[in-house]
Amino acid sequence: MIRPREVKAPGTGRPPLSLRKRLVLGSAALIALAAILIGVVSVLSLQGFLVGRLDNQLLSASSRSQGALEGRQFDSGQRPPARDFLALPGQSAGTIAGLASSSGEIVAGVLGVKGGASSLTSEQLDTLAGLDQINEPITVSLGGDLGDYRMIVSSDPVTGDSLIVGLPLSDVQATVLQLTILVAGIGVLAIAVAAIAGAIAVRFALRPLERVASTATRVSELQLDRGAVALAERVSLDDADPRTEVGQMGSALNRLLEHVASALTARQASEDKVRSFVADASHELRTPLASIRGYAELTRRGGHEIPTDVAHAIGRIEAESVRMTGLVESLLLLARLDESAPFEHRAVDVSQLLIEAVGDAAVAGPDHEWELQFPDDAVVVTGDSARLHQVVANLLANARIHTPAGTSVTASLSTEGSRAIIEVRDTGPGIAAELQAKVFERFVRGDSSRSRAAGSTGLGLAIVAAVVESLGGTSSVSSEPGNTVFRVELPTAATA
Repeated sequence: MIRPREVKAPGTGRPPLSLRKRLVLGSAALIALAAILIGVVSVLSLQGFLVGRLDNQLLSASSRSQGALEGRQFDSGQRPPARDFLALPGQSAGTIAGLASSSGEIVAGVLGVKGGASSLTSEQLDTLAGLDQINEPITVSLGGDLGDYRMIVSSDPVTGDSLIVGLPLSDVQATVLQLTILVAGIGVLAIAVAAIAGAIAVRFALRPLERVASTATRVSELQLDRGAVALAERVSLDDADPRTEVGQMGSALNRLLEHVASALTARQASEDKVRSFVADASHELRTPLASIRGYAELTRRGGHEIPTDVAHAIGRIEAESVRMTGLVESLLLLARLDESAPFEHRAVDVSQLLIEAVGDAAVAGPDHEWELQFPDDAVVVTGDSARLHQVVANLLANARIHTPAGTSVTASLSTEGSRAIIEVRDTGPGIAAELQAKVFERFVRGDSSRSRAAGSTGLGLAIVAAVVESLGGTSSVSSEPGNTVFRVELPTAATA
């Protein structure tokens, strides 16, 4: 059975190394590898040279020992003492010499510092007796105080037995060890210095890339989805030189920003045309709508006897003109908000404003249960009193229009730090999940709000969001059956 490969979500698992760390670690690793290779080659070369020189000394010592044996006569069956082929001119301290017969008998000794011959242990003699005549220097470990030796086993010219001569490897090993420690210390120091220098060099080398990334970050923090956008951020010419890799990236980012700026300019021009048209059309429609409403009222109140169906038609004309006037006023207000029309910035007592708005809502919706909650101390924000009243009135009207009779609606005011919190909570059926994300957009309405009896234009909550945003606040909604909460946060007067 083939199991599907587990795919990890982005941002999970062990975090990846940054480019800077990878460059520094890679450089340090290459330097470490080079240092190891140089150190190994140097140590092995020195060891080979010292061992070769010691082998030459060993051959000379063996020749002197053979010469000493050739110049003297010994009784048959007797072994000359070790001093006869150790205490010779030119023999160095620590030299081992001995004679071993084919029957296993051996006489051997080691030359002391003062020129006397010292005996060997039985284990060391057994080791020497087991050596074969190969006439080539070999390394033999004797253990104890003697350690490793380079030895050569040749035939005794007098007796035909094995002549064993050896020189200590202690000096060679000590020299090689010193070189190894020296190379290792220098290598570690070189790696540390290279890592520090590499980190500094990489930091300077990546500064142009950091500046390019900083430009991209600043662009990503701009609000490009609305309003006039002046996309002036660009990578500097020094960091956009196409002759370098970072410059190619900077140049590509500049070209991308140019395309984005052109698209934003075109979008803004199109939106400005639409806003201008909506504002002009709304402004021009106000007069004929007022005239239609006025003539309808004049006809209805003129005292003339009018057929019932005509009176009904005139009443409907008057009602629709009122509804159309409200829609036109909303569109005109949104157009002005889009153009960042200046508001009055005065101290507004939100507590008093909330009391008045809930009172008006209770009159308009007597079939709902209205409740008001606010703190004892006054909550003051800086803004336009009329626009803030419209915000609260739209939230209360939204709760009244879109909930059935008997629904409980609670308007509350509180503070959190330097923010004033206005909440309108109702126990109605709630808002569909797919509408909650776009409920503050323009002309977004639920099916129940499309009837003329409801009187909804789909612009009330859009006006709420636009006014609150222009005052530096935020608006949000959370809804489930039996608990829908619209929340508005505004900076208090002390922090506005």
